[in-house]
Formats: sequence, C-alpha cells, structure tokens
Amino acid sequence: MAFCSSPTVHSYKVSQRLLFGFTLSLSLTYVCYSLLSCYTSLQFPVHDSSPLSQGTEHKPGSVSEPPGTRLWLGVTNPRGQAVSSESPAEVTTAHSLLHREGQESSTTAEELSPRNSTPDFGLQRLPQAIIIGVKKGGTRALLEAIRVHPDVRAVGVEPHFFDRHYDRGLEWYRSLMPKTLDGQITMEKTPSYFVTREAPKRIFSMAKGTKLIVVVRNPVTRAISDYTQTLSKKPEIPTFEVLAFKNRTLGLIDASWSAIRIGIYALHLENWLQFFPLSQIHFVSGERLIIDPAGEMGKVQDFLGLKRIVTDKHFYFNKTKGFPCLKKPEDSSTPRCLGKSKGRTHPKIDPDVIHRLRKFYRPFNVMFHQITGEDFDWEKDENQEIS
Repeated sequence: MAFCSSPTVHSYKVSQRLLFGFTLSLSLTYVCYSLLSCYTSLQFPVHDSSPLSQGTEHKPGSVSEPPGTRLWLGVTNPRGQAVSSESPAEVTTAHSLLHREGQESSTTAEELSPRNSTPDFGLQRLPQAIIIGVKKGGTRALLEAIRVHPDVRAVGVEPHFFDRHYDRGLEWYRSLMPKTLDGQITMEKTPSYFVTREAPKRIFSMAKGTKLIVVVRNPVTRAISDYTQTLSKKPEIPTFEVLAFKNRTLGLIDASWSAIRIGIYALHLENWLQFFPLSQIHFVSGERLIIDPAGEMGKVQDFLGLKRIVTDKHFYFNKTKGFPCLKKPEDSSTPRCLGKSKGRTHPKIDPDVIHRLRKFYRPFNVMFHQITGEDFDWEKDENQEIS
C-alpha cells in the first residue's frame, strides 16, 4: 500500500510547509522591527519642536514687587523644611493657552523650530534646571546656545508657570516640557521669575535640587534696553528720563518702575537665598556672553554637569547685529541669529540721568558682588566710558 501518496498525508505535509513559511516570515518581521527600534533609540533629540508664539513685555510703570519692600539684605541659610505645592489644575488647555498669550521673547516660531528631525521618544519631565532671569540680560542668547547641546532639551517659549499660571498645577507644567531620554536635562527659561516673590518657594516645592541660572547685565544698560523694547511697541510712552525719576530736580530715582527695579539684583537675590544655596545658582555675565560666548557657555555646561560640547566652533560674530550668532547647522542654509527684537539701537539718554542711575545702583551692585563673589566689572566699564 502507498501510504505516502494518500490524500490525507499529502494535505498534512502541505499544512506543515505553510505553517513553517508563516513562522519564518513572522520571525523575520520581528527581527527587522527589533533592529529598526535599536537604531532609532540611538538618535538623540536636540531641540524642542514647540512652535508656540511669543511677544509680550512689562508695561511702563508696572511694579514687580510692592514699592515698600525693604532694600536691605538679611541673607539667611536655605530652609530645610518641605513646602507644600498648590492644588493641580486641568492639563488639557496648556498649549492652547500659550498660543493665545504672547510671551516675553524675541525669536519667531520658525526660529524655535528644531533644525534636525529627531524621534519623539522619552518622557516629559519637570525641569532640572531653569533660567530664572533677568529680562534683557541675555537669557534668549543663553537658551539658544545651550539647546545646541545634545544632552539638553528646552522649551522654546517662556511658560511663566511660577509667576502667572501656578494655579494650573505641576501636571499642566509638565505637559509643556519636551520629551527627554535618560541622561538628558530638561530646561526652561522665564526671566520674570527672578523678580517674582513667590517663585523661589514654588520652585523649591517642585524640587529643592533644581539648578538655577541668572544672566545679569550692567543694570543701567539693562534698564535702557528694557525701555527700548517697550518703546518699539509703544512709541507714545514718556521719555526714559521722565519715567526714571520721581522728582528729577531732587534726583529721586523711581525704584517702583520695573525697568529700574529689576536691576536691584541684590534685593531679588535675597529672596532666592531663603530657599536655595549659592551653590545651586549660577550667574552668567551678559556682557561676557557677547564678548566670549564660548567661555561663558563652558562655565554653564560645567554647572549643569555636562561635557563641554558647545565651544568656539559653534559661534561667529555678526557685525551687522553686533553680537555673536550660532553657526548654521549642517541641514540649514542660514545661520541661527536672534530675532529683530535683539540688538535694537538705544535712544540717546541724557548723560546726567545715566550718571545718577549709576550712583543709585552702585551700593546694590557692591552688595550683589559681595554675596555672589562674582566681579562683573561694571564699575570698570563705566570708568572707561567716562574717560
């Protein structure tokens, strides 16, 4: 009898071949998928892809803190007790809200778009480092430079969570953050945090180990730059000289005007030292960020515990704008310079007004230098200008 030629045996062998072919095909598909996953997991995101809009600023005469706030320093050690956070709010409207609200910034949505296509892997984490100030000090330049580092991902716009939107809760705040891989640092910058009294306590409540970065600039130059930004959008405002004084005849400076008050760095720093030690706060010179961007960025990378990857090779000096720009990425046809709102020509200010402002800021600058141990050479710069 020819059993091997029976219909039953033949069907069984056909079924076996089909099953083997299906199993082999499935195995090959799994191997290919695994290899593809391993490859893509090695691609590191560099920039945040959030295309949100920006553009608002402080109004003339606005006060960041009550005019009666003391102007003396009583530096104390950071508090060790835990601080409770406020109740979380809905997360769903986070991005739509930032679309509607202009943020204090200068780069356009296109400039904030990522230059390299990167896979959207990782987790949204609360920031481990925050650029907290100061307005018109050079925070945008610092943010754009540090975003070049492959181990840093940052929000392109200013979230204003710890000053304007704190009632929306930490989960809302987290939803604004870019996704990061293990070993990468999440960052954001909102310069108004530095002059917001509630911000230190709120950030301490989120994570007491948060690293803080403050970009400071000669307070007189900073005030004029602040005024220039406002003037470009509201040309009807009074002159700088009018806004700077309560009584010009008596030489009384109006410290309640935000453009003046922001520059009293020692006053605001006292508030932060109630919660954070100096070791967790890094001060960047806005002037040196222009003269030697690679040198300042090297110190920032050291402070963040990062390898020094952002170096001289990433910068070139733009003579038209008058400040350094980032060299163009390989996949871009143009260099990355800050927007038109940076490098505006300052209006001519009465030299007597500048002299009075320098005299007003001098004792606060001395206190600021004594606390930080940093010498920003502002007095030296002023003497050179006078001579």
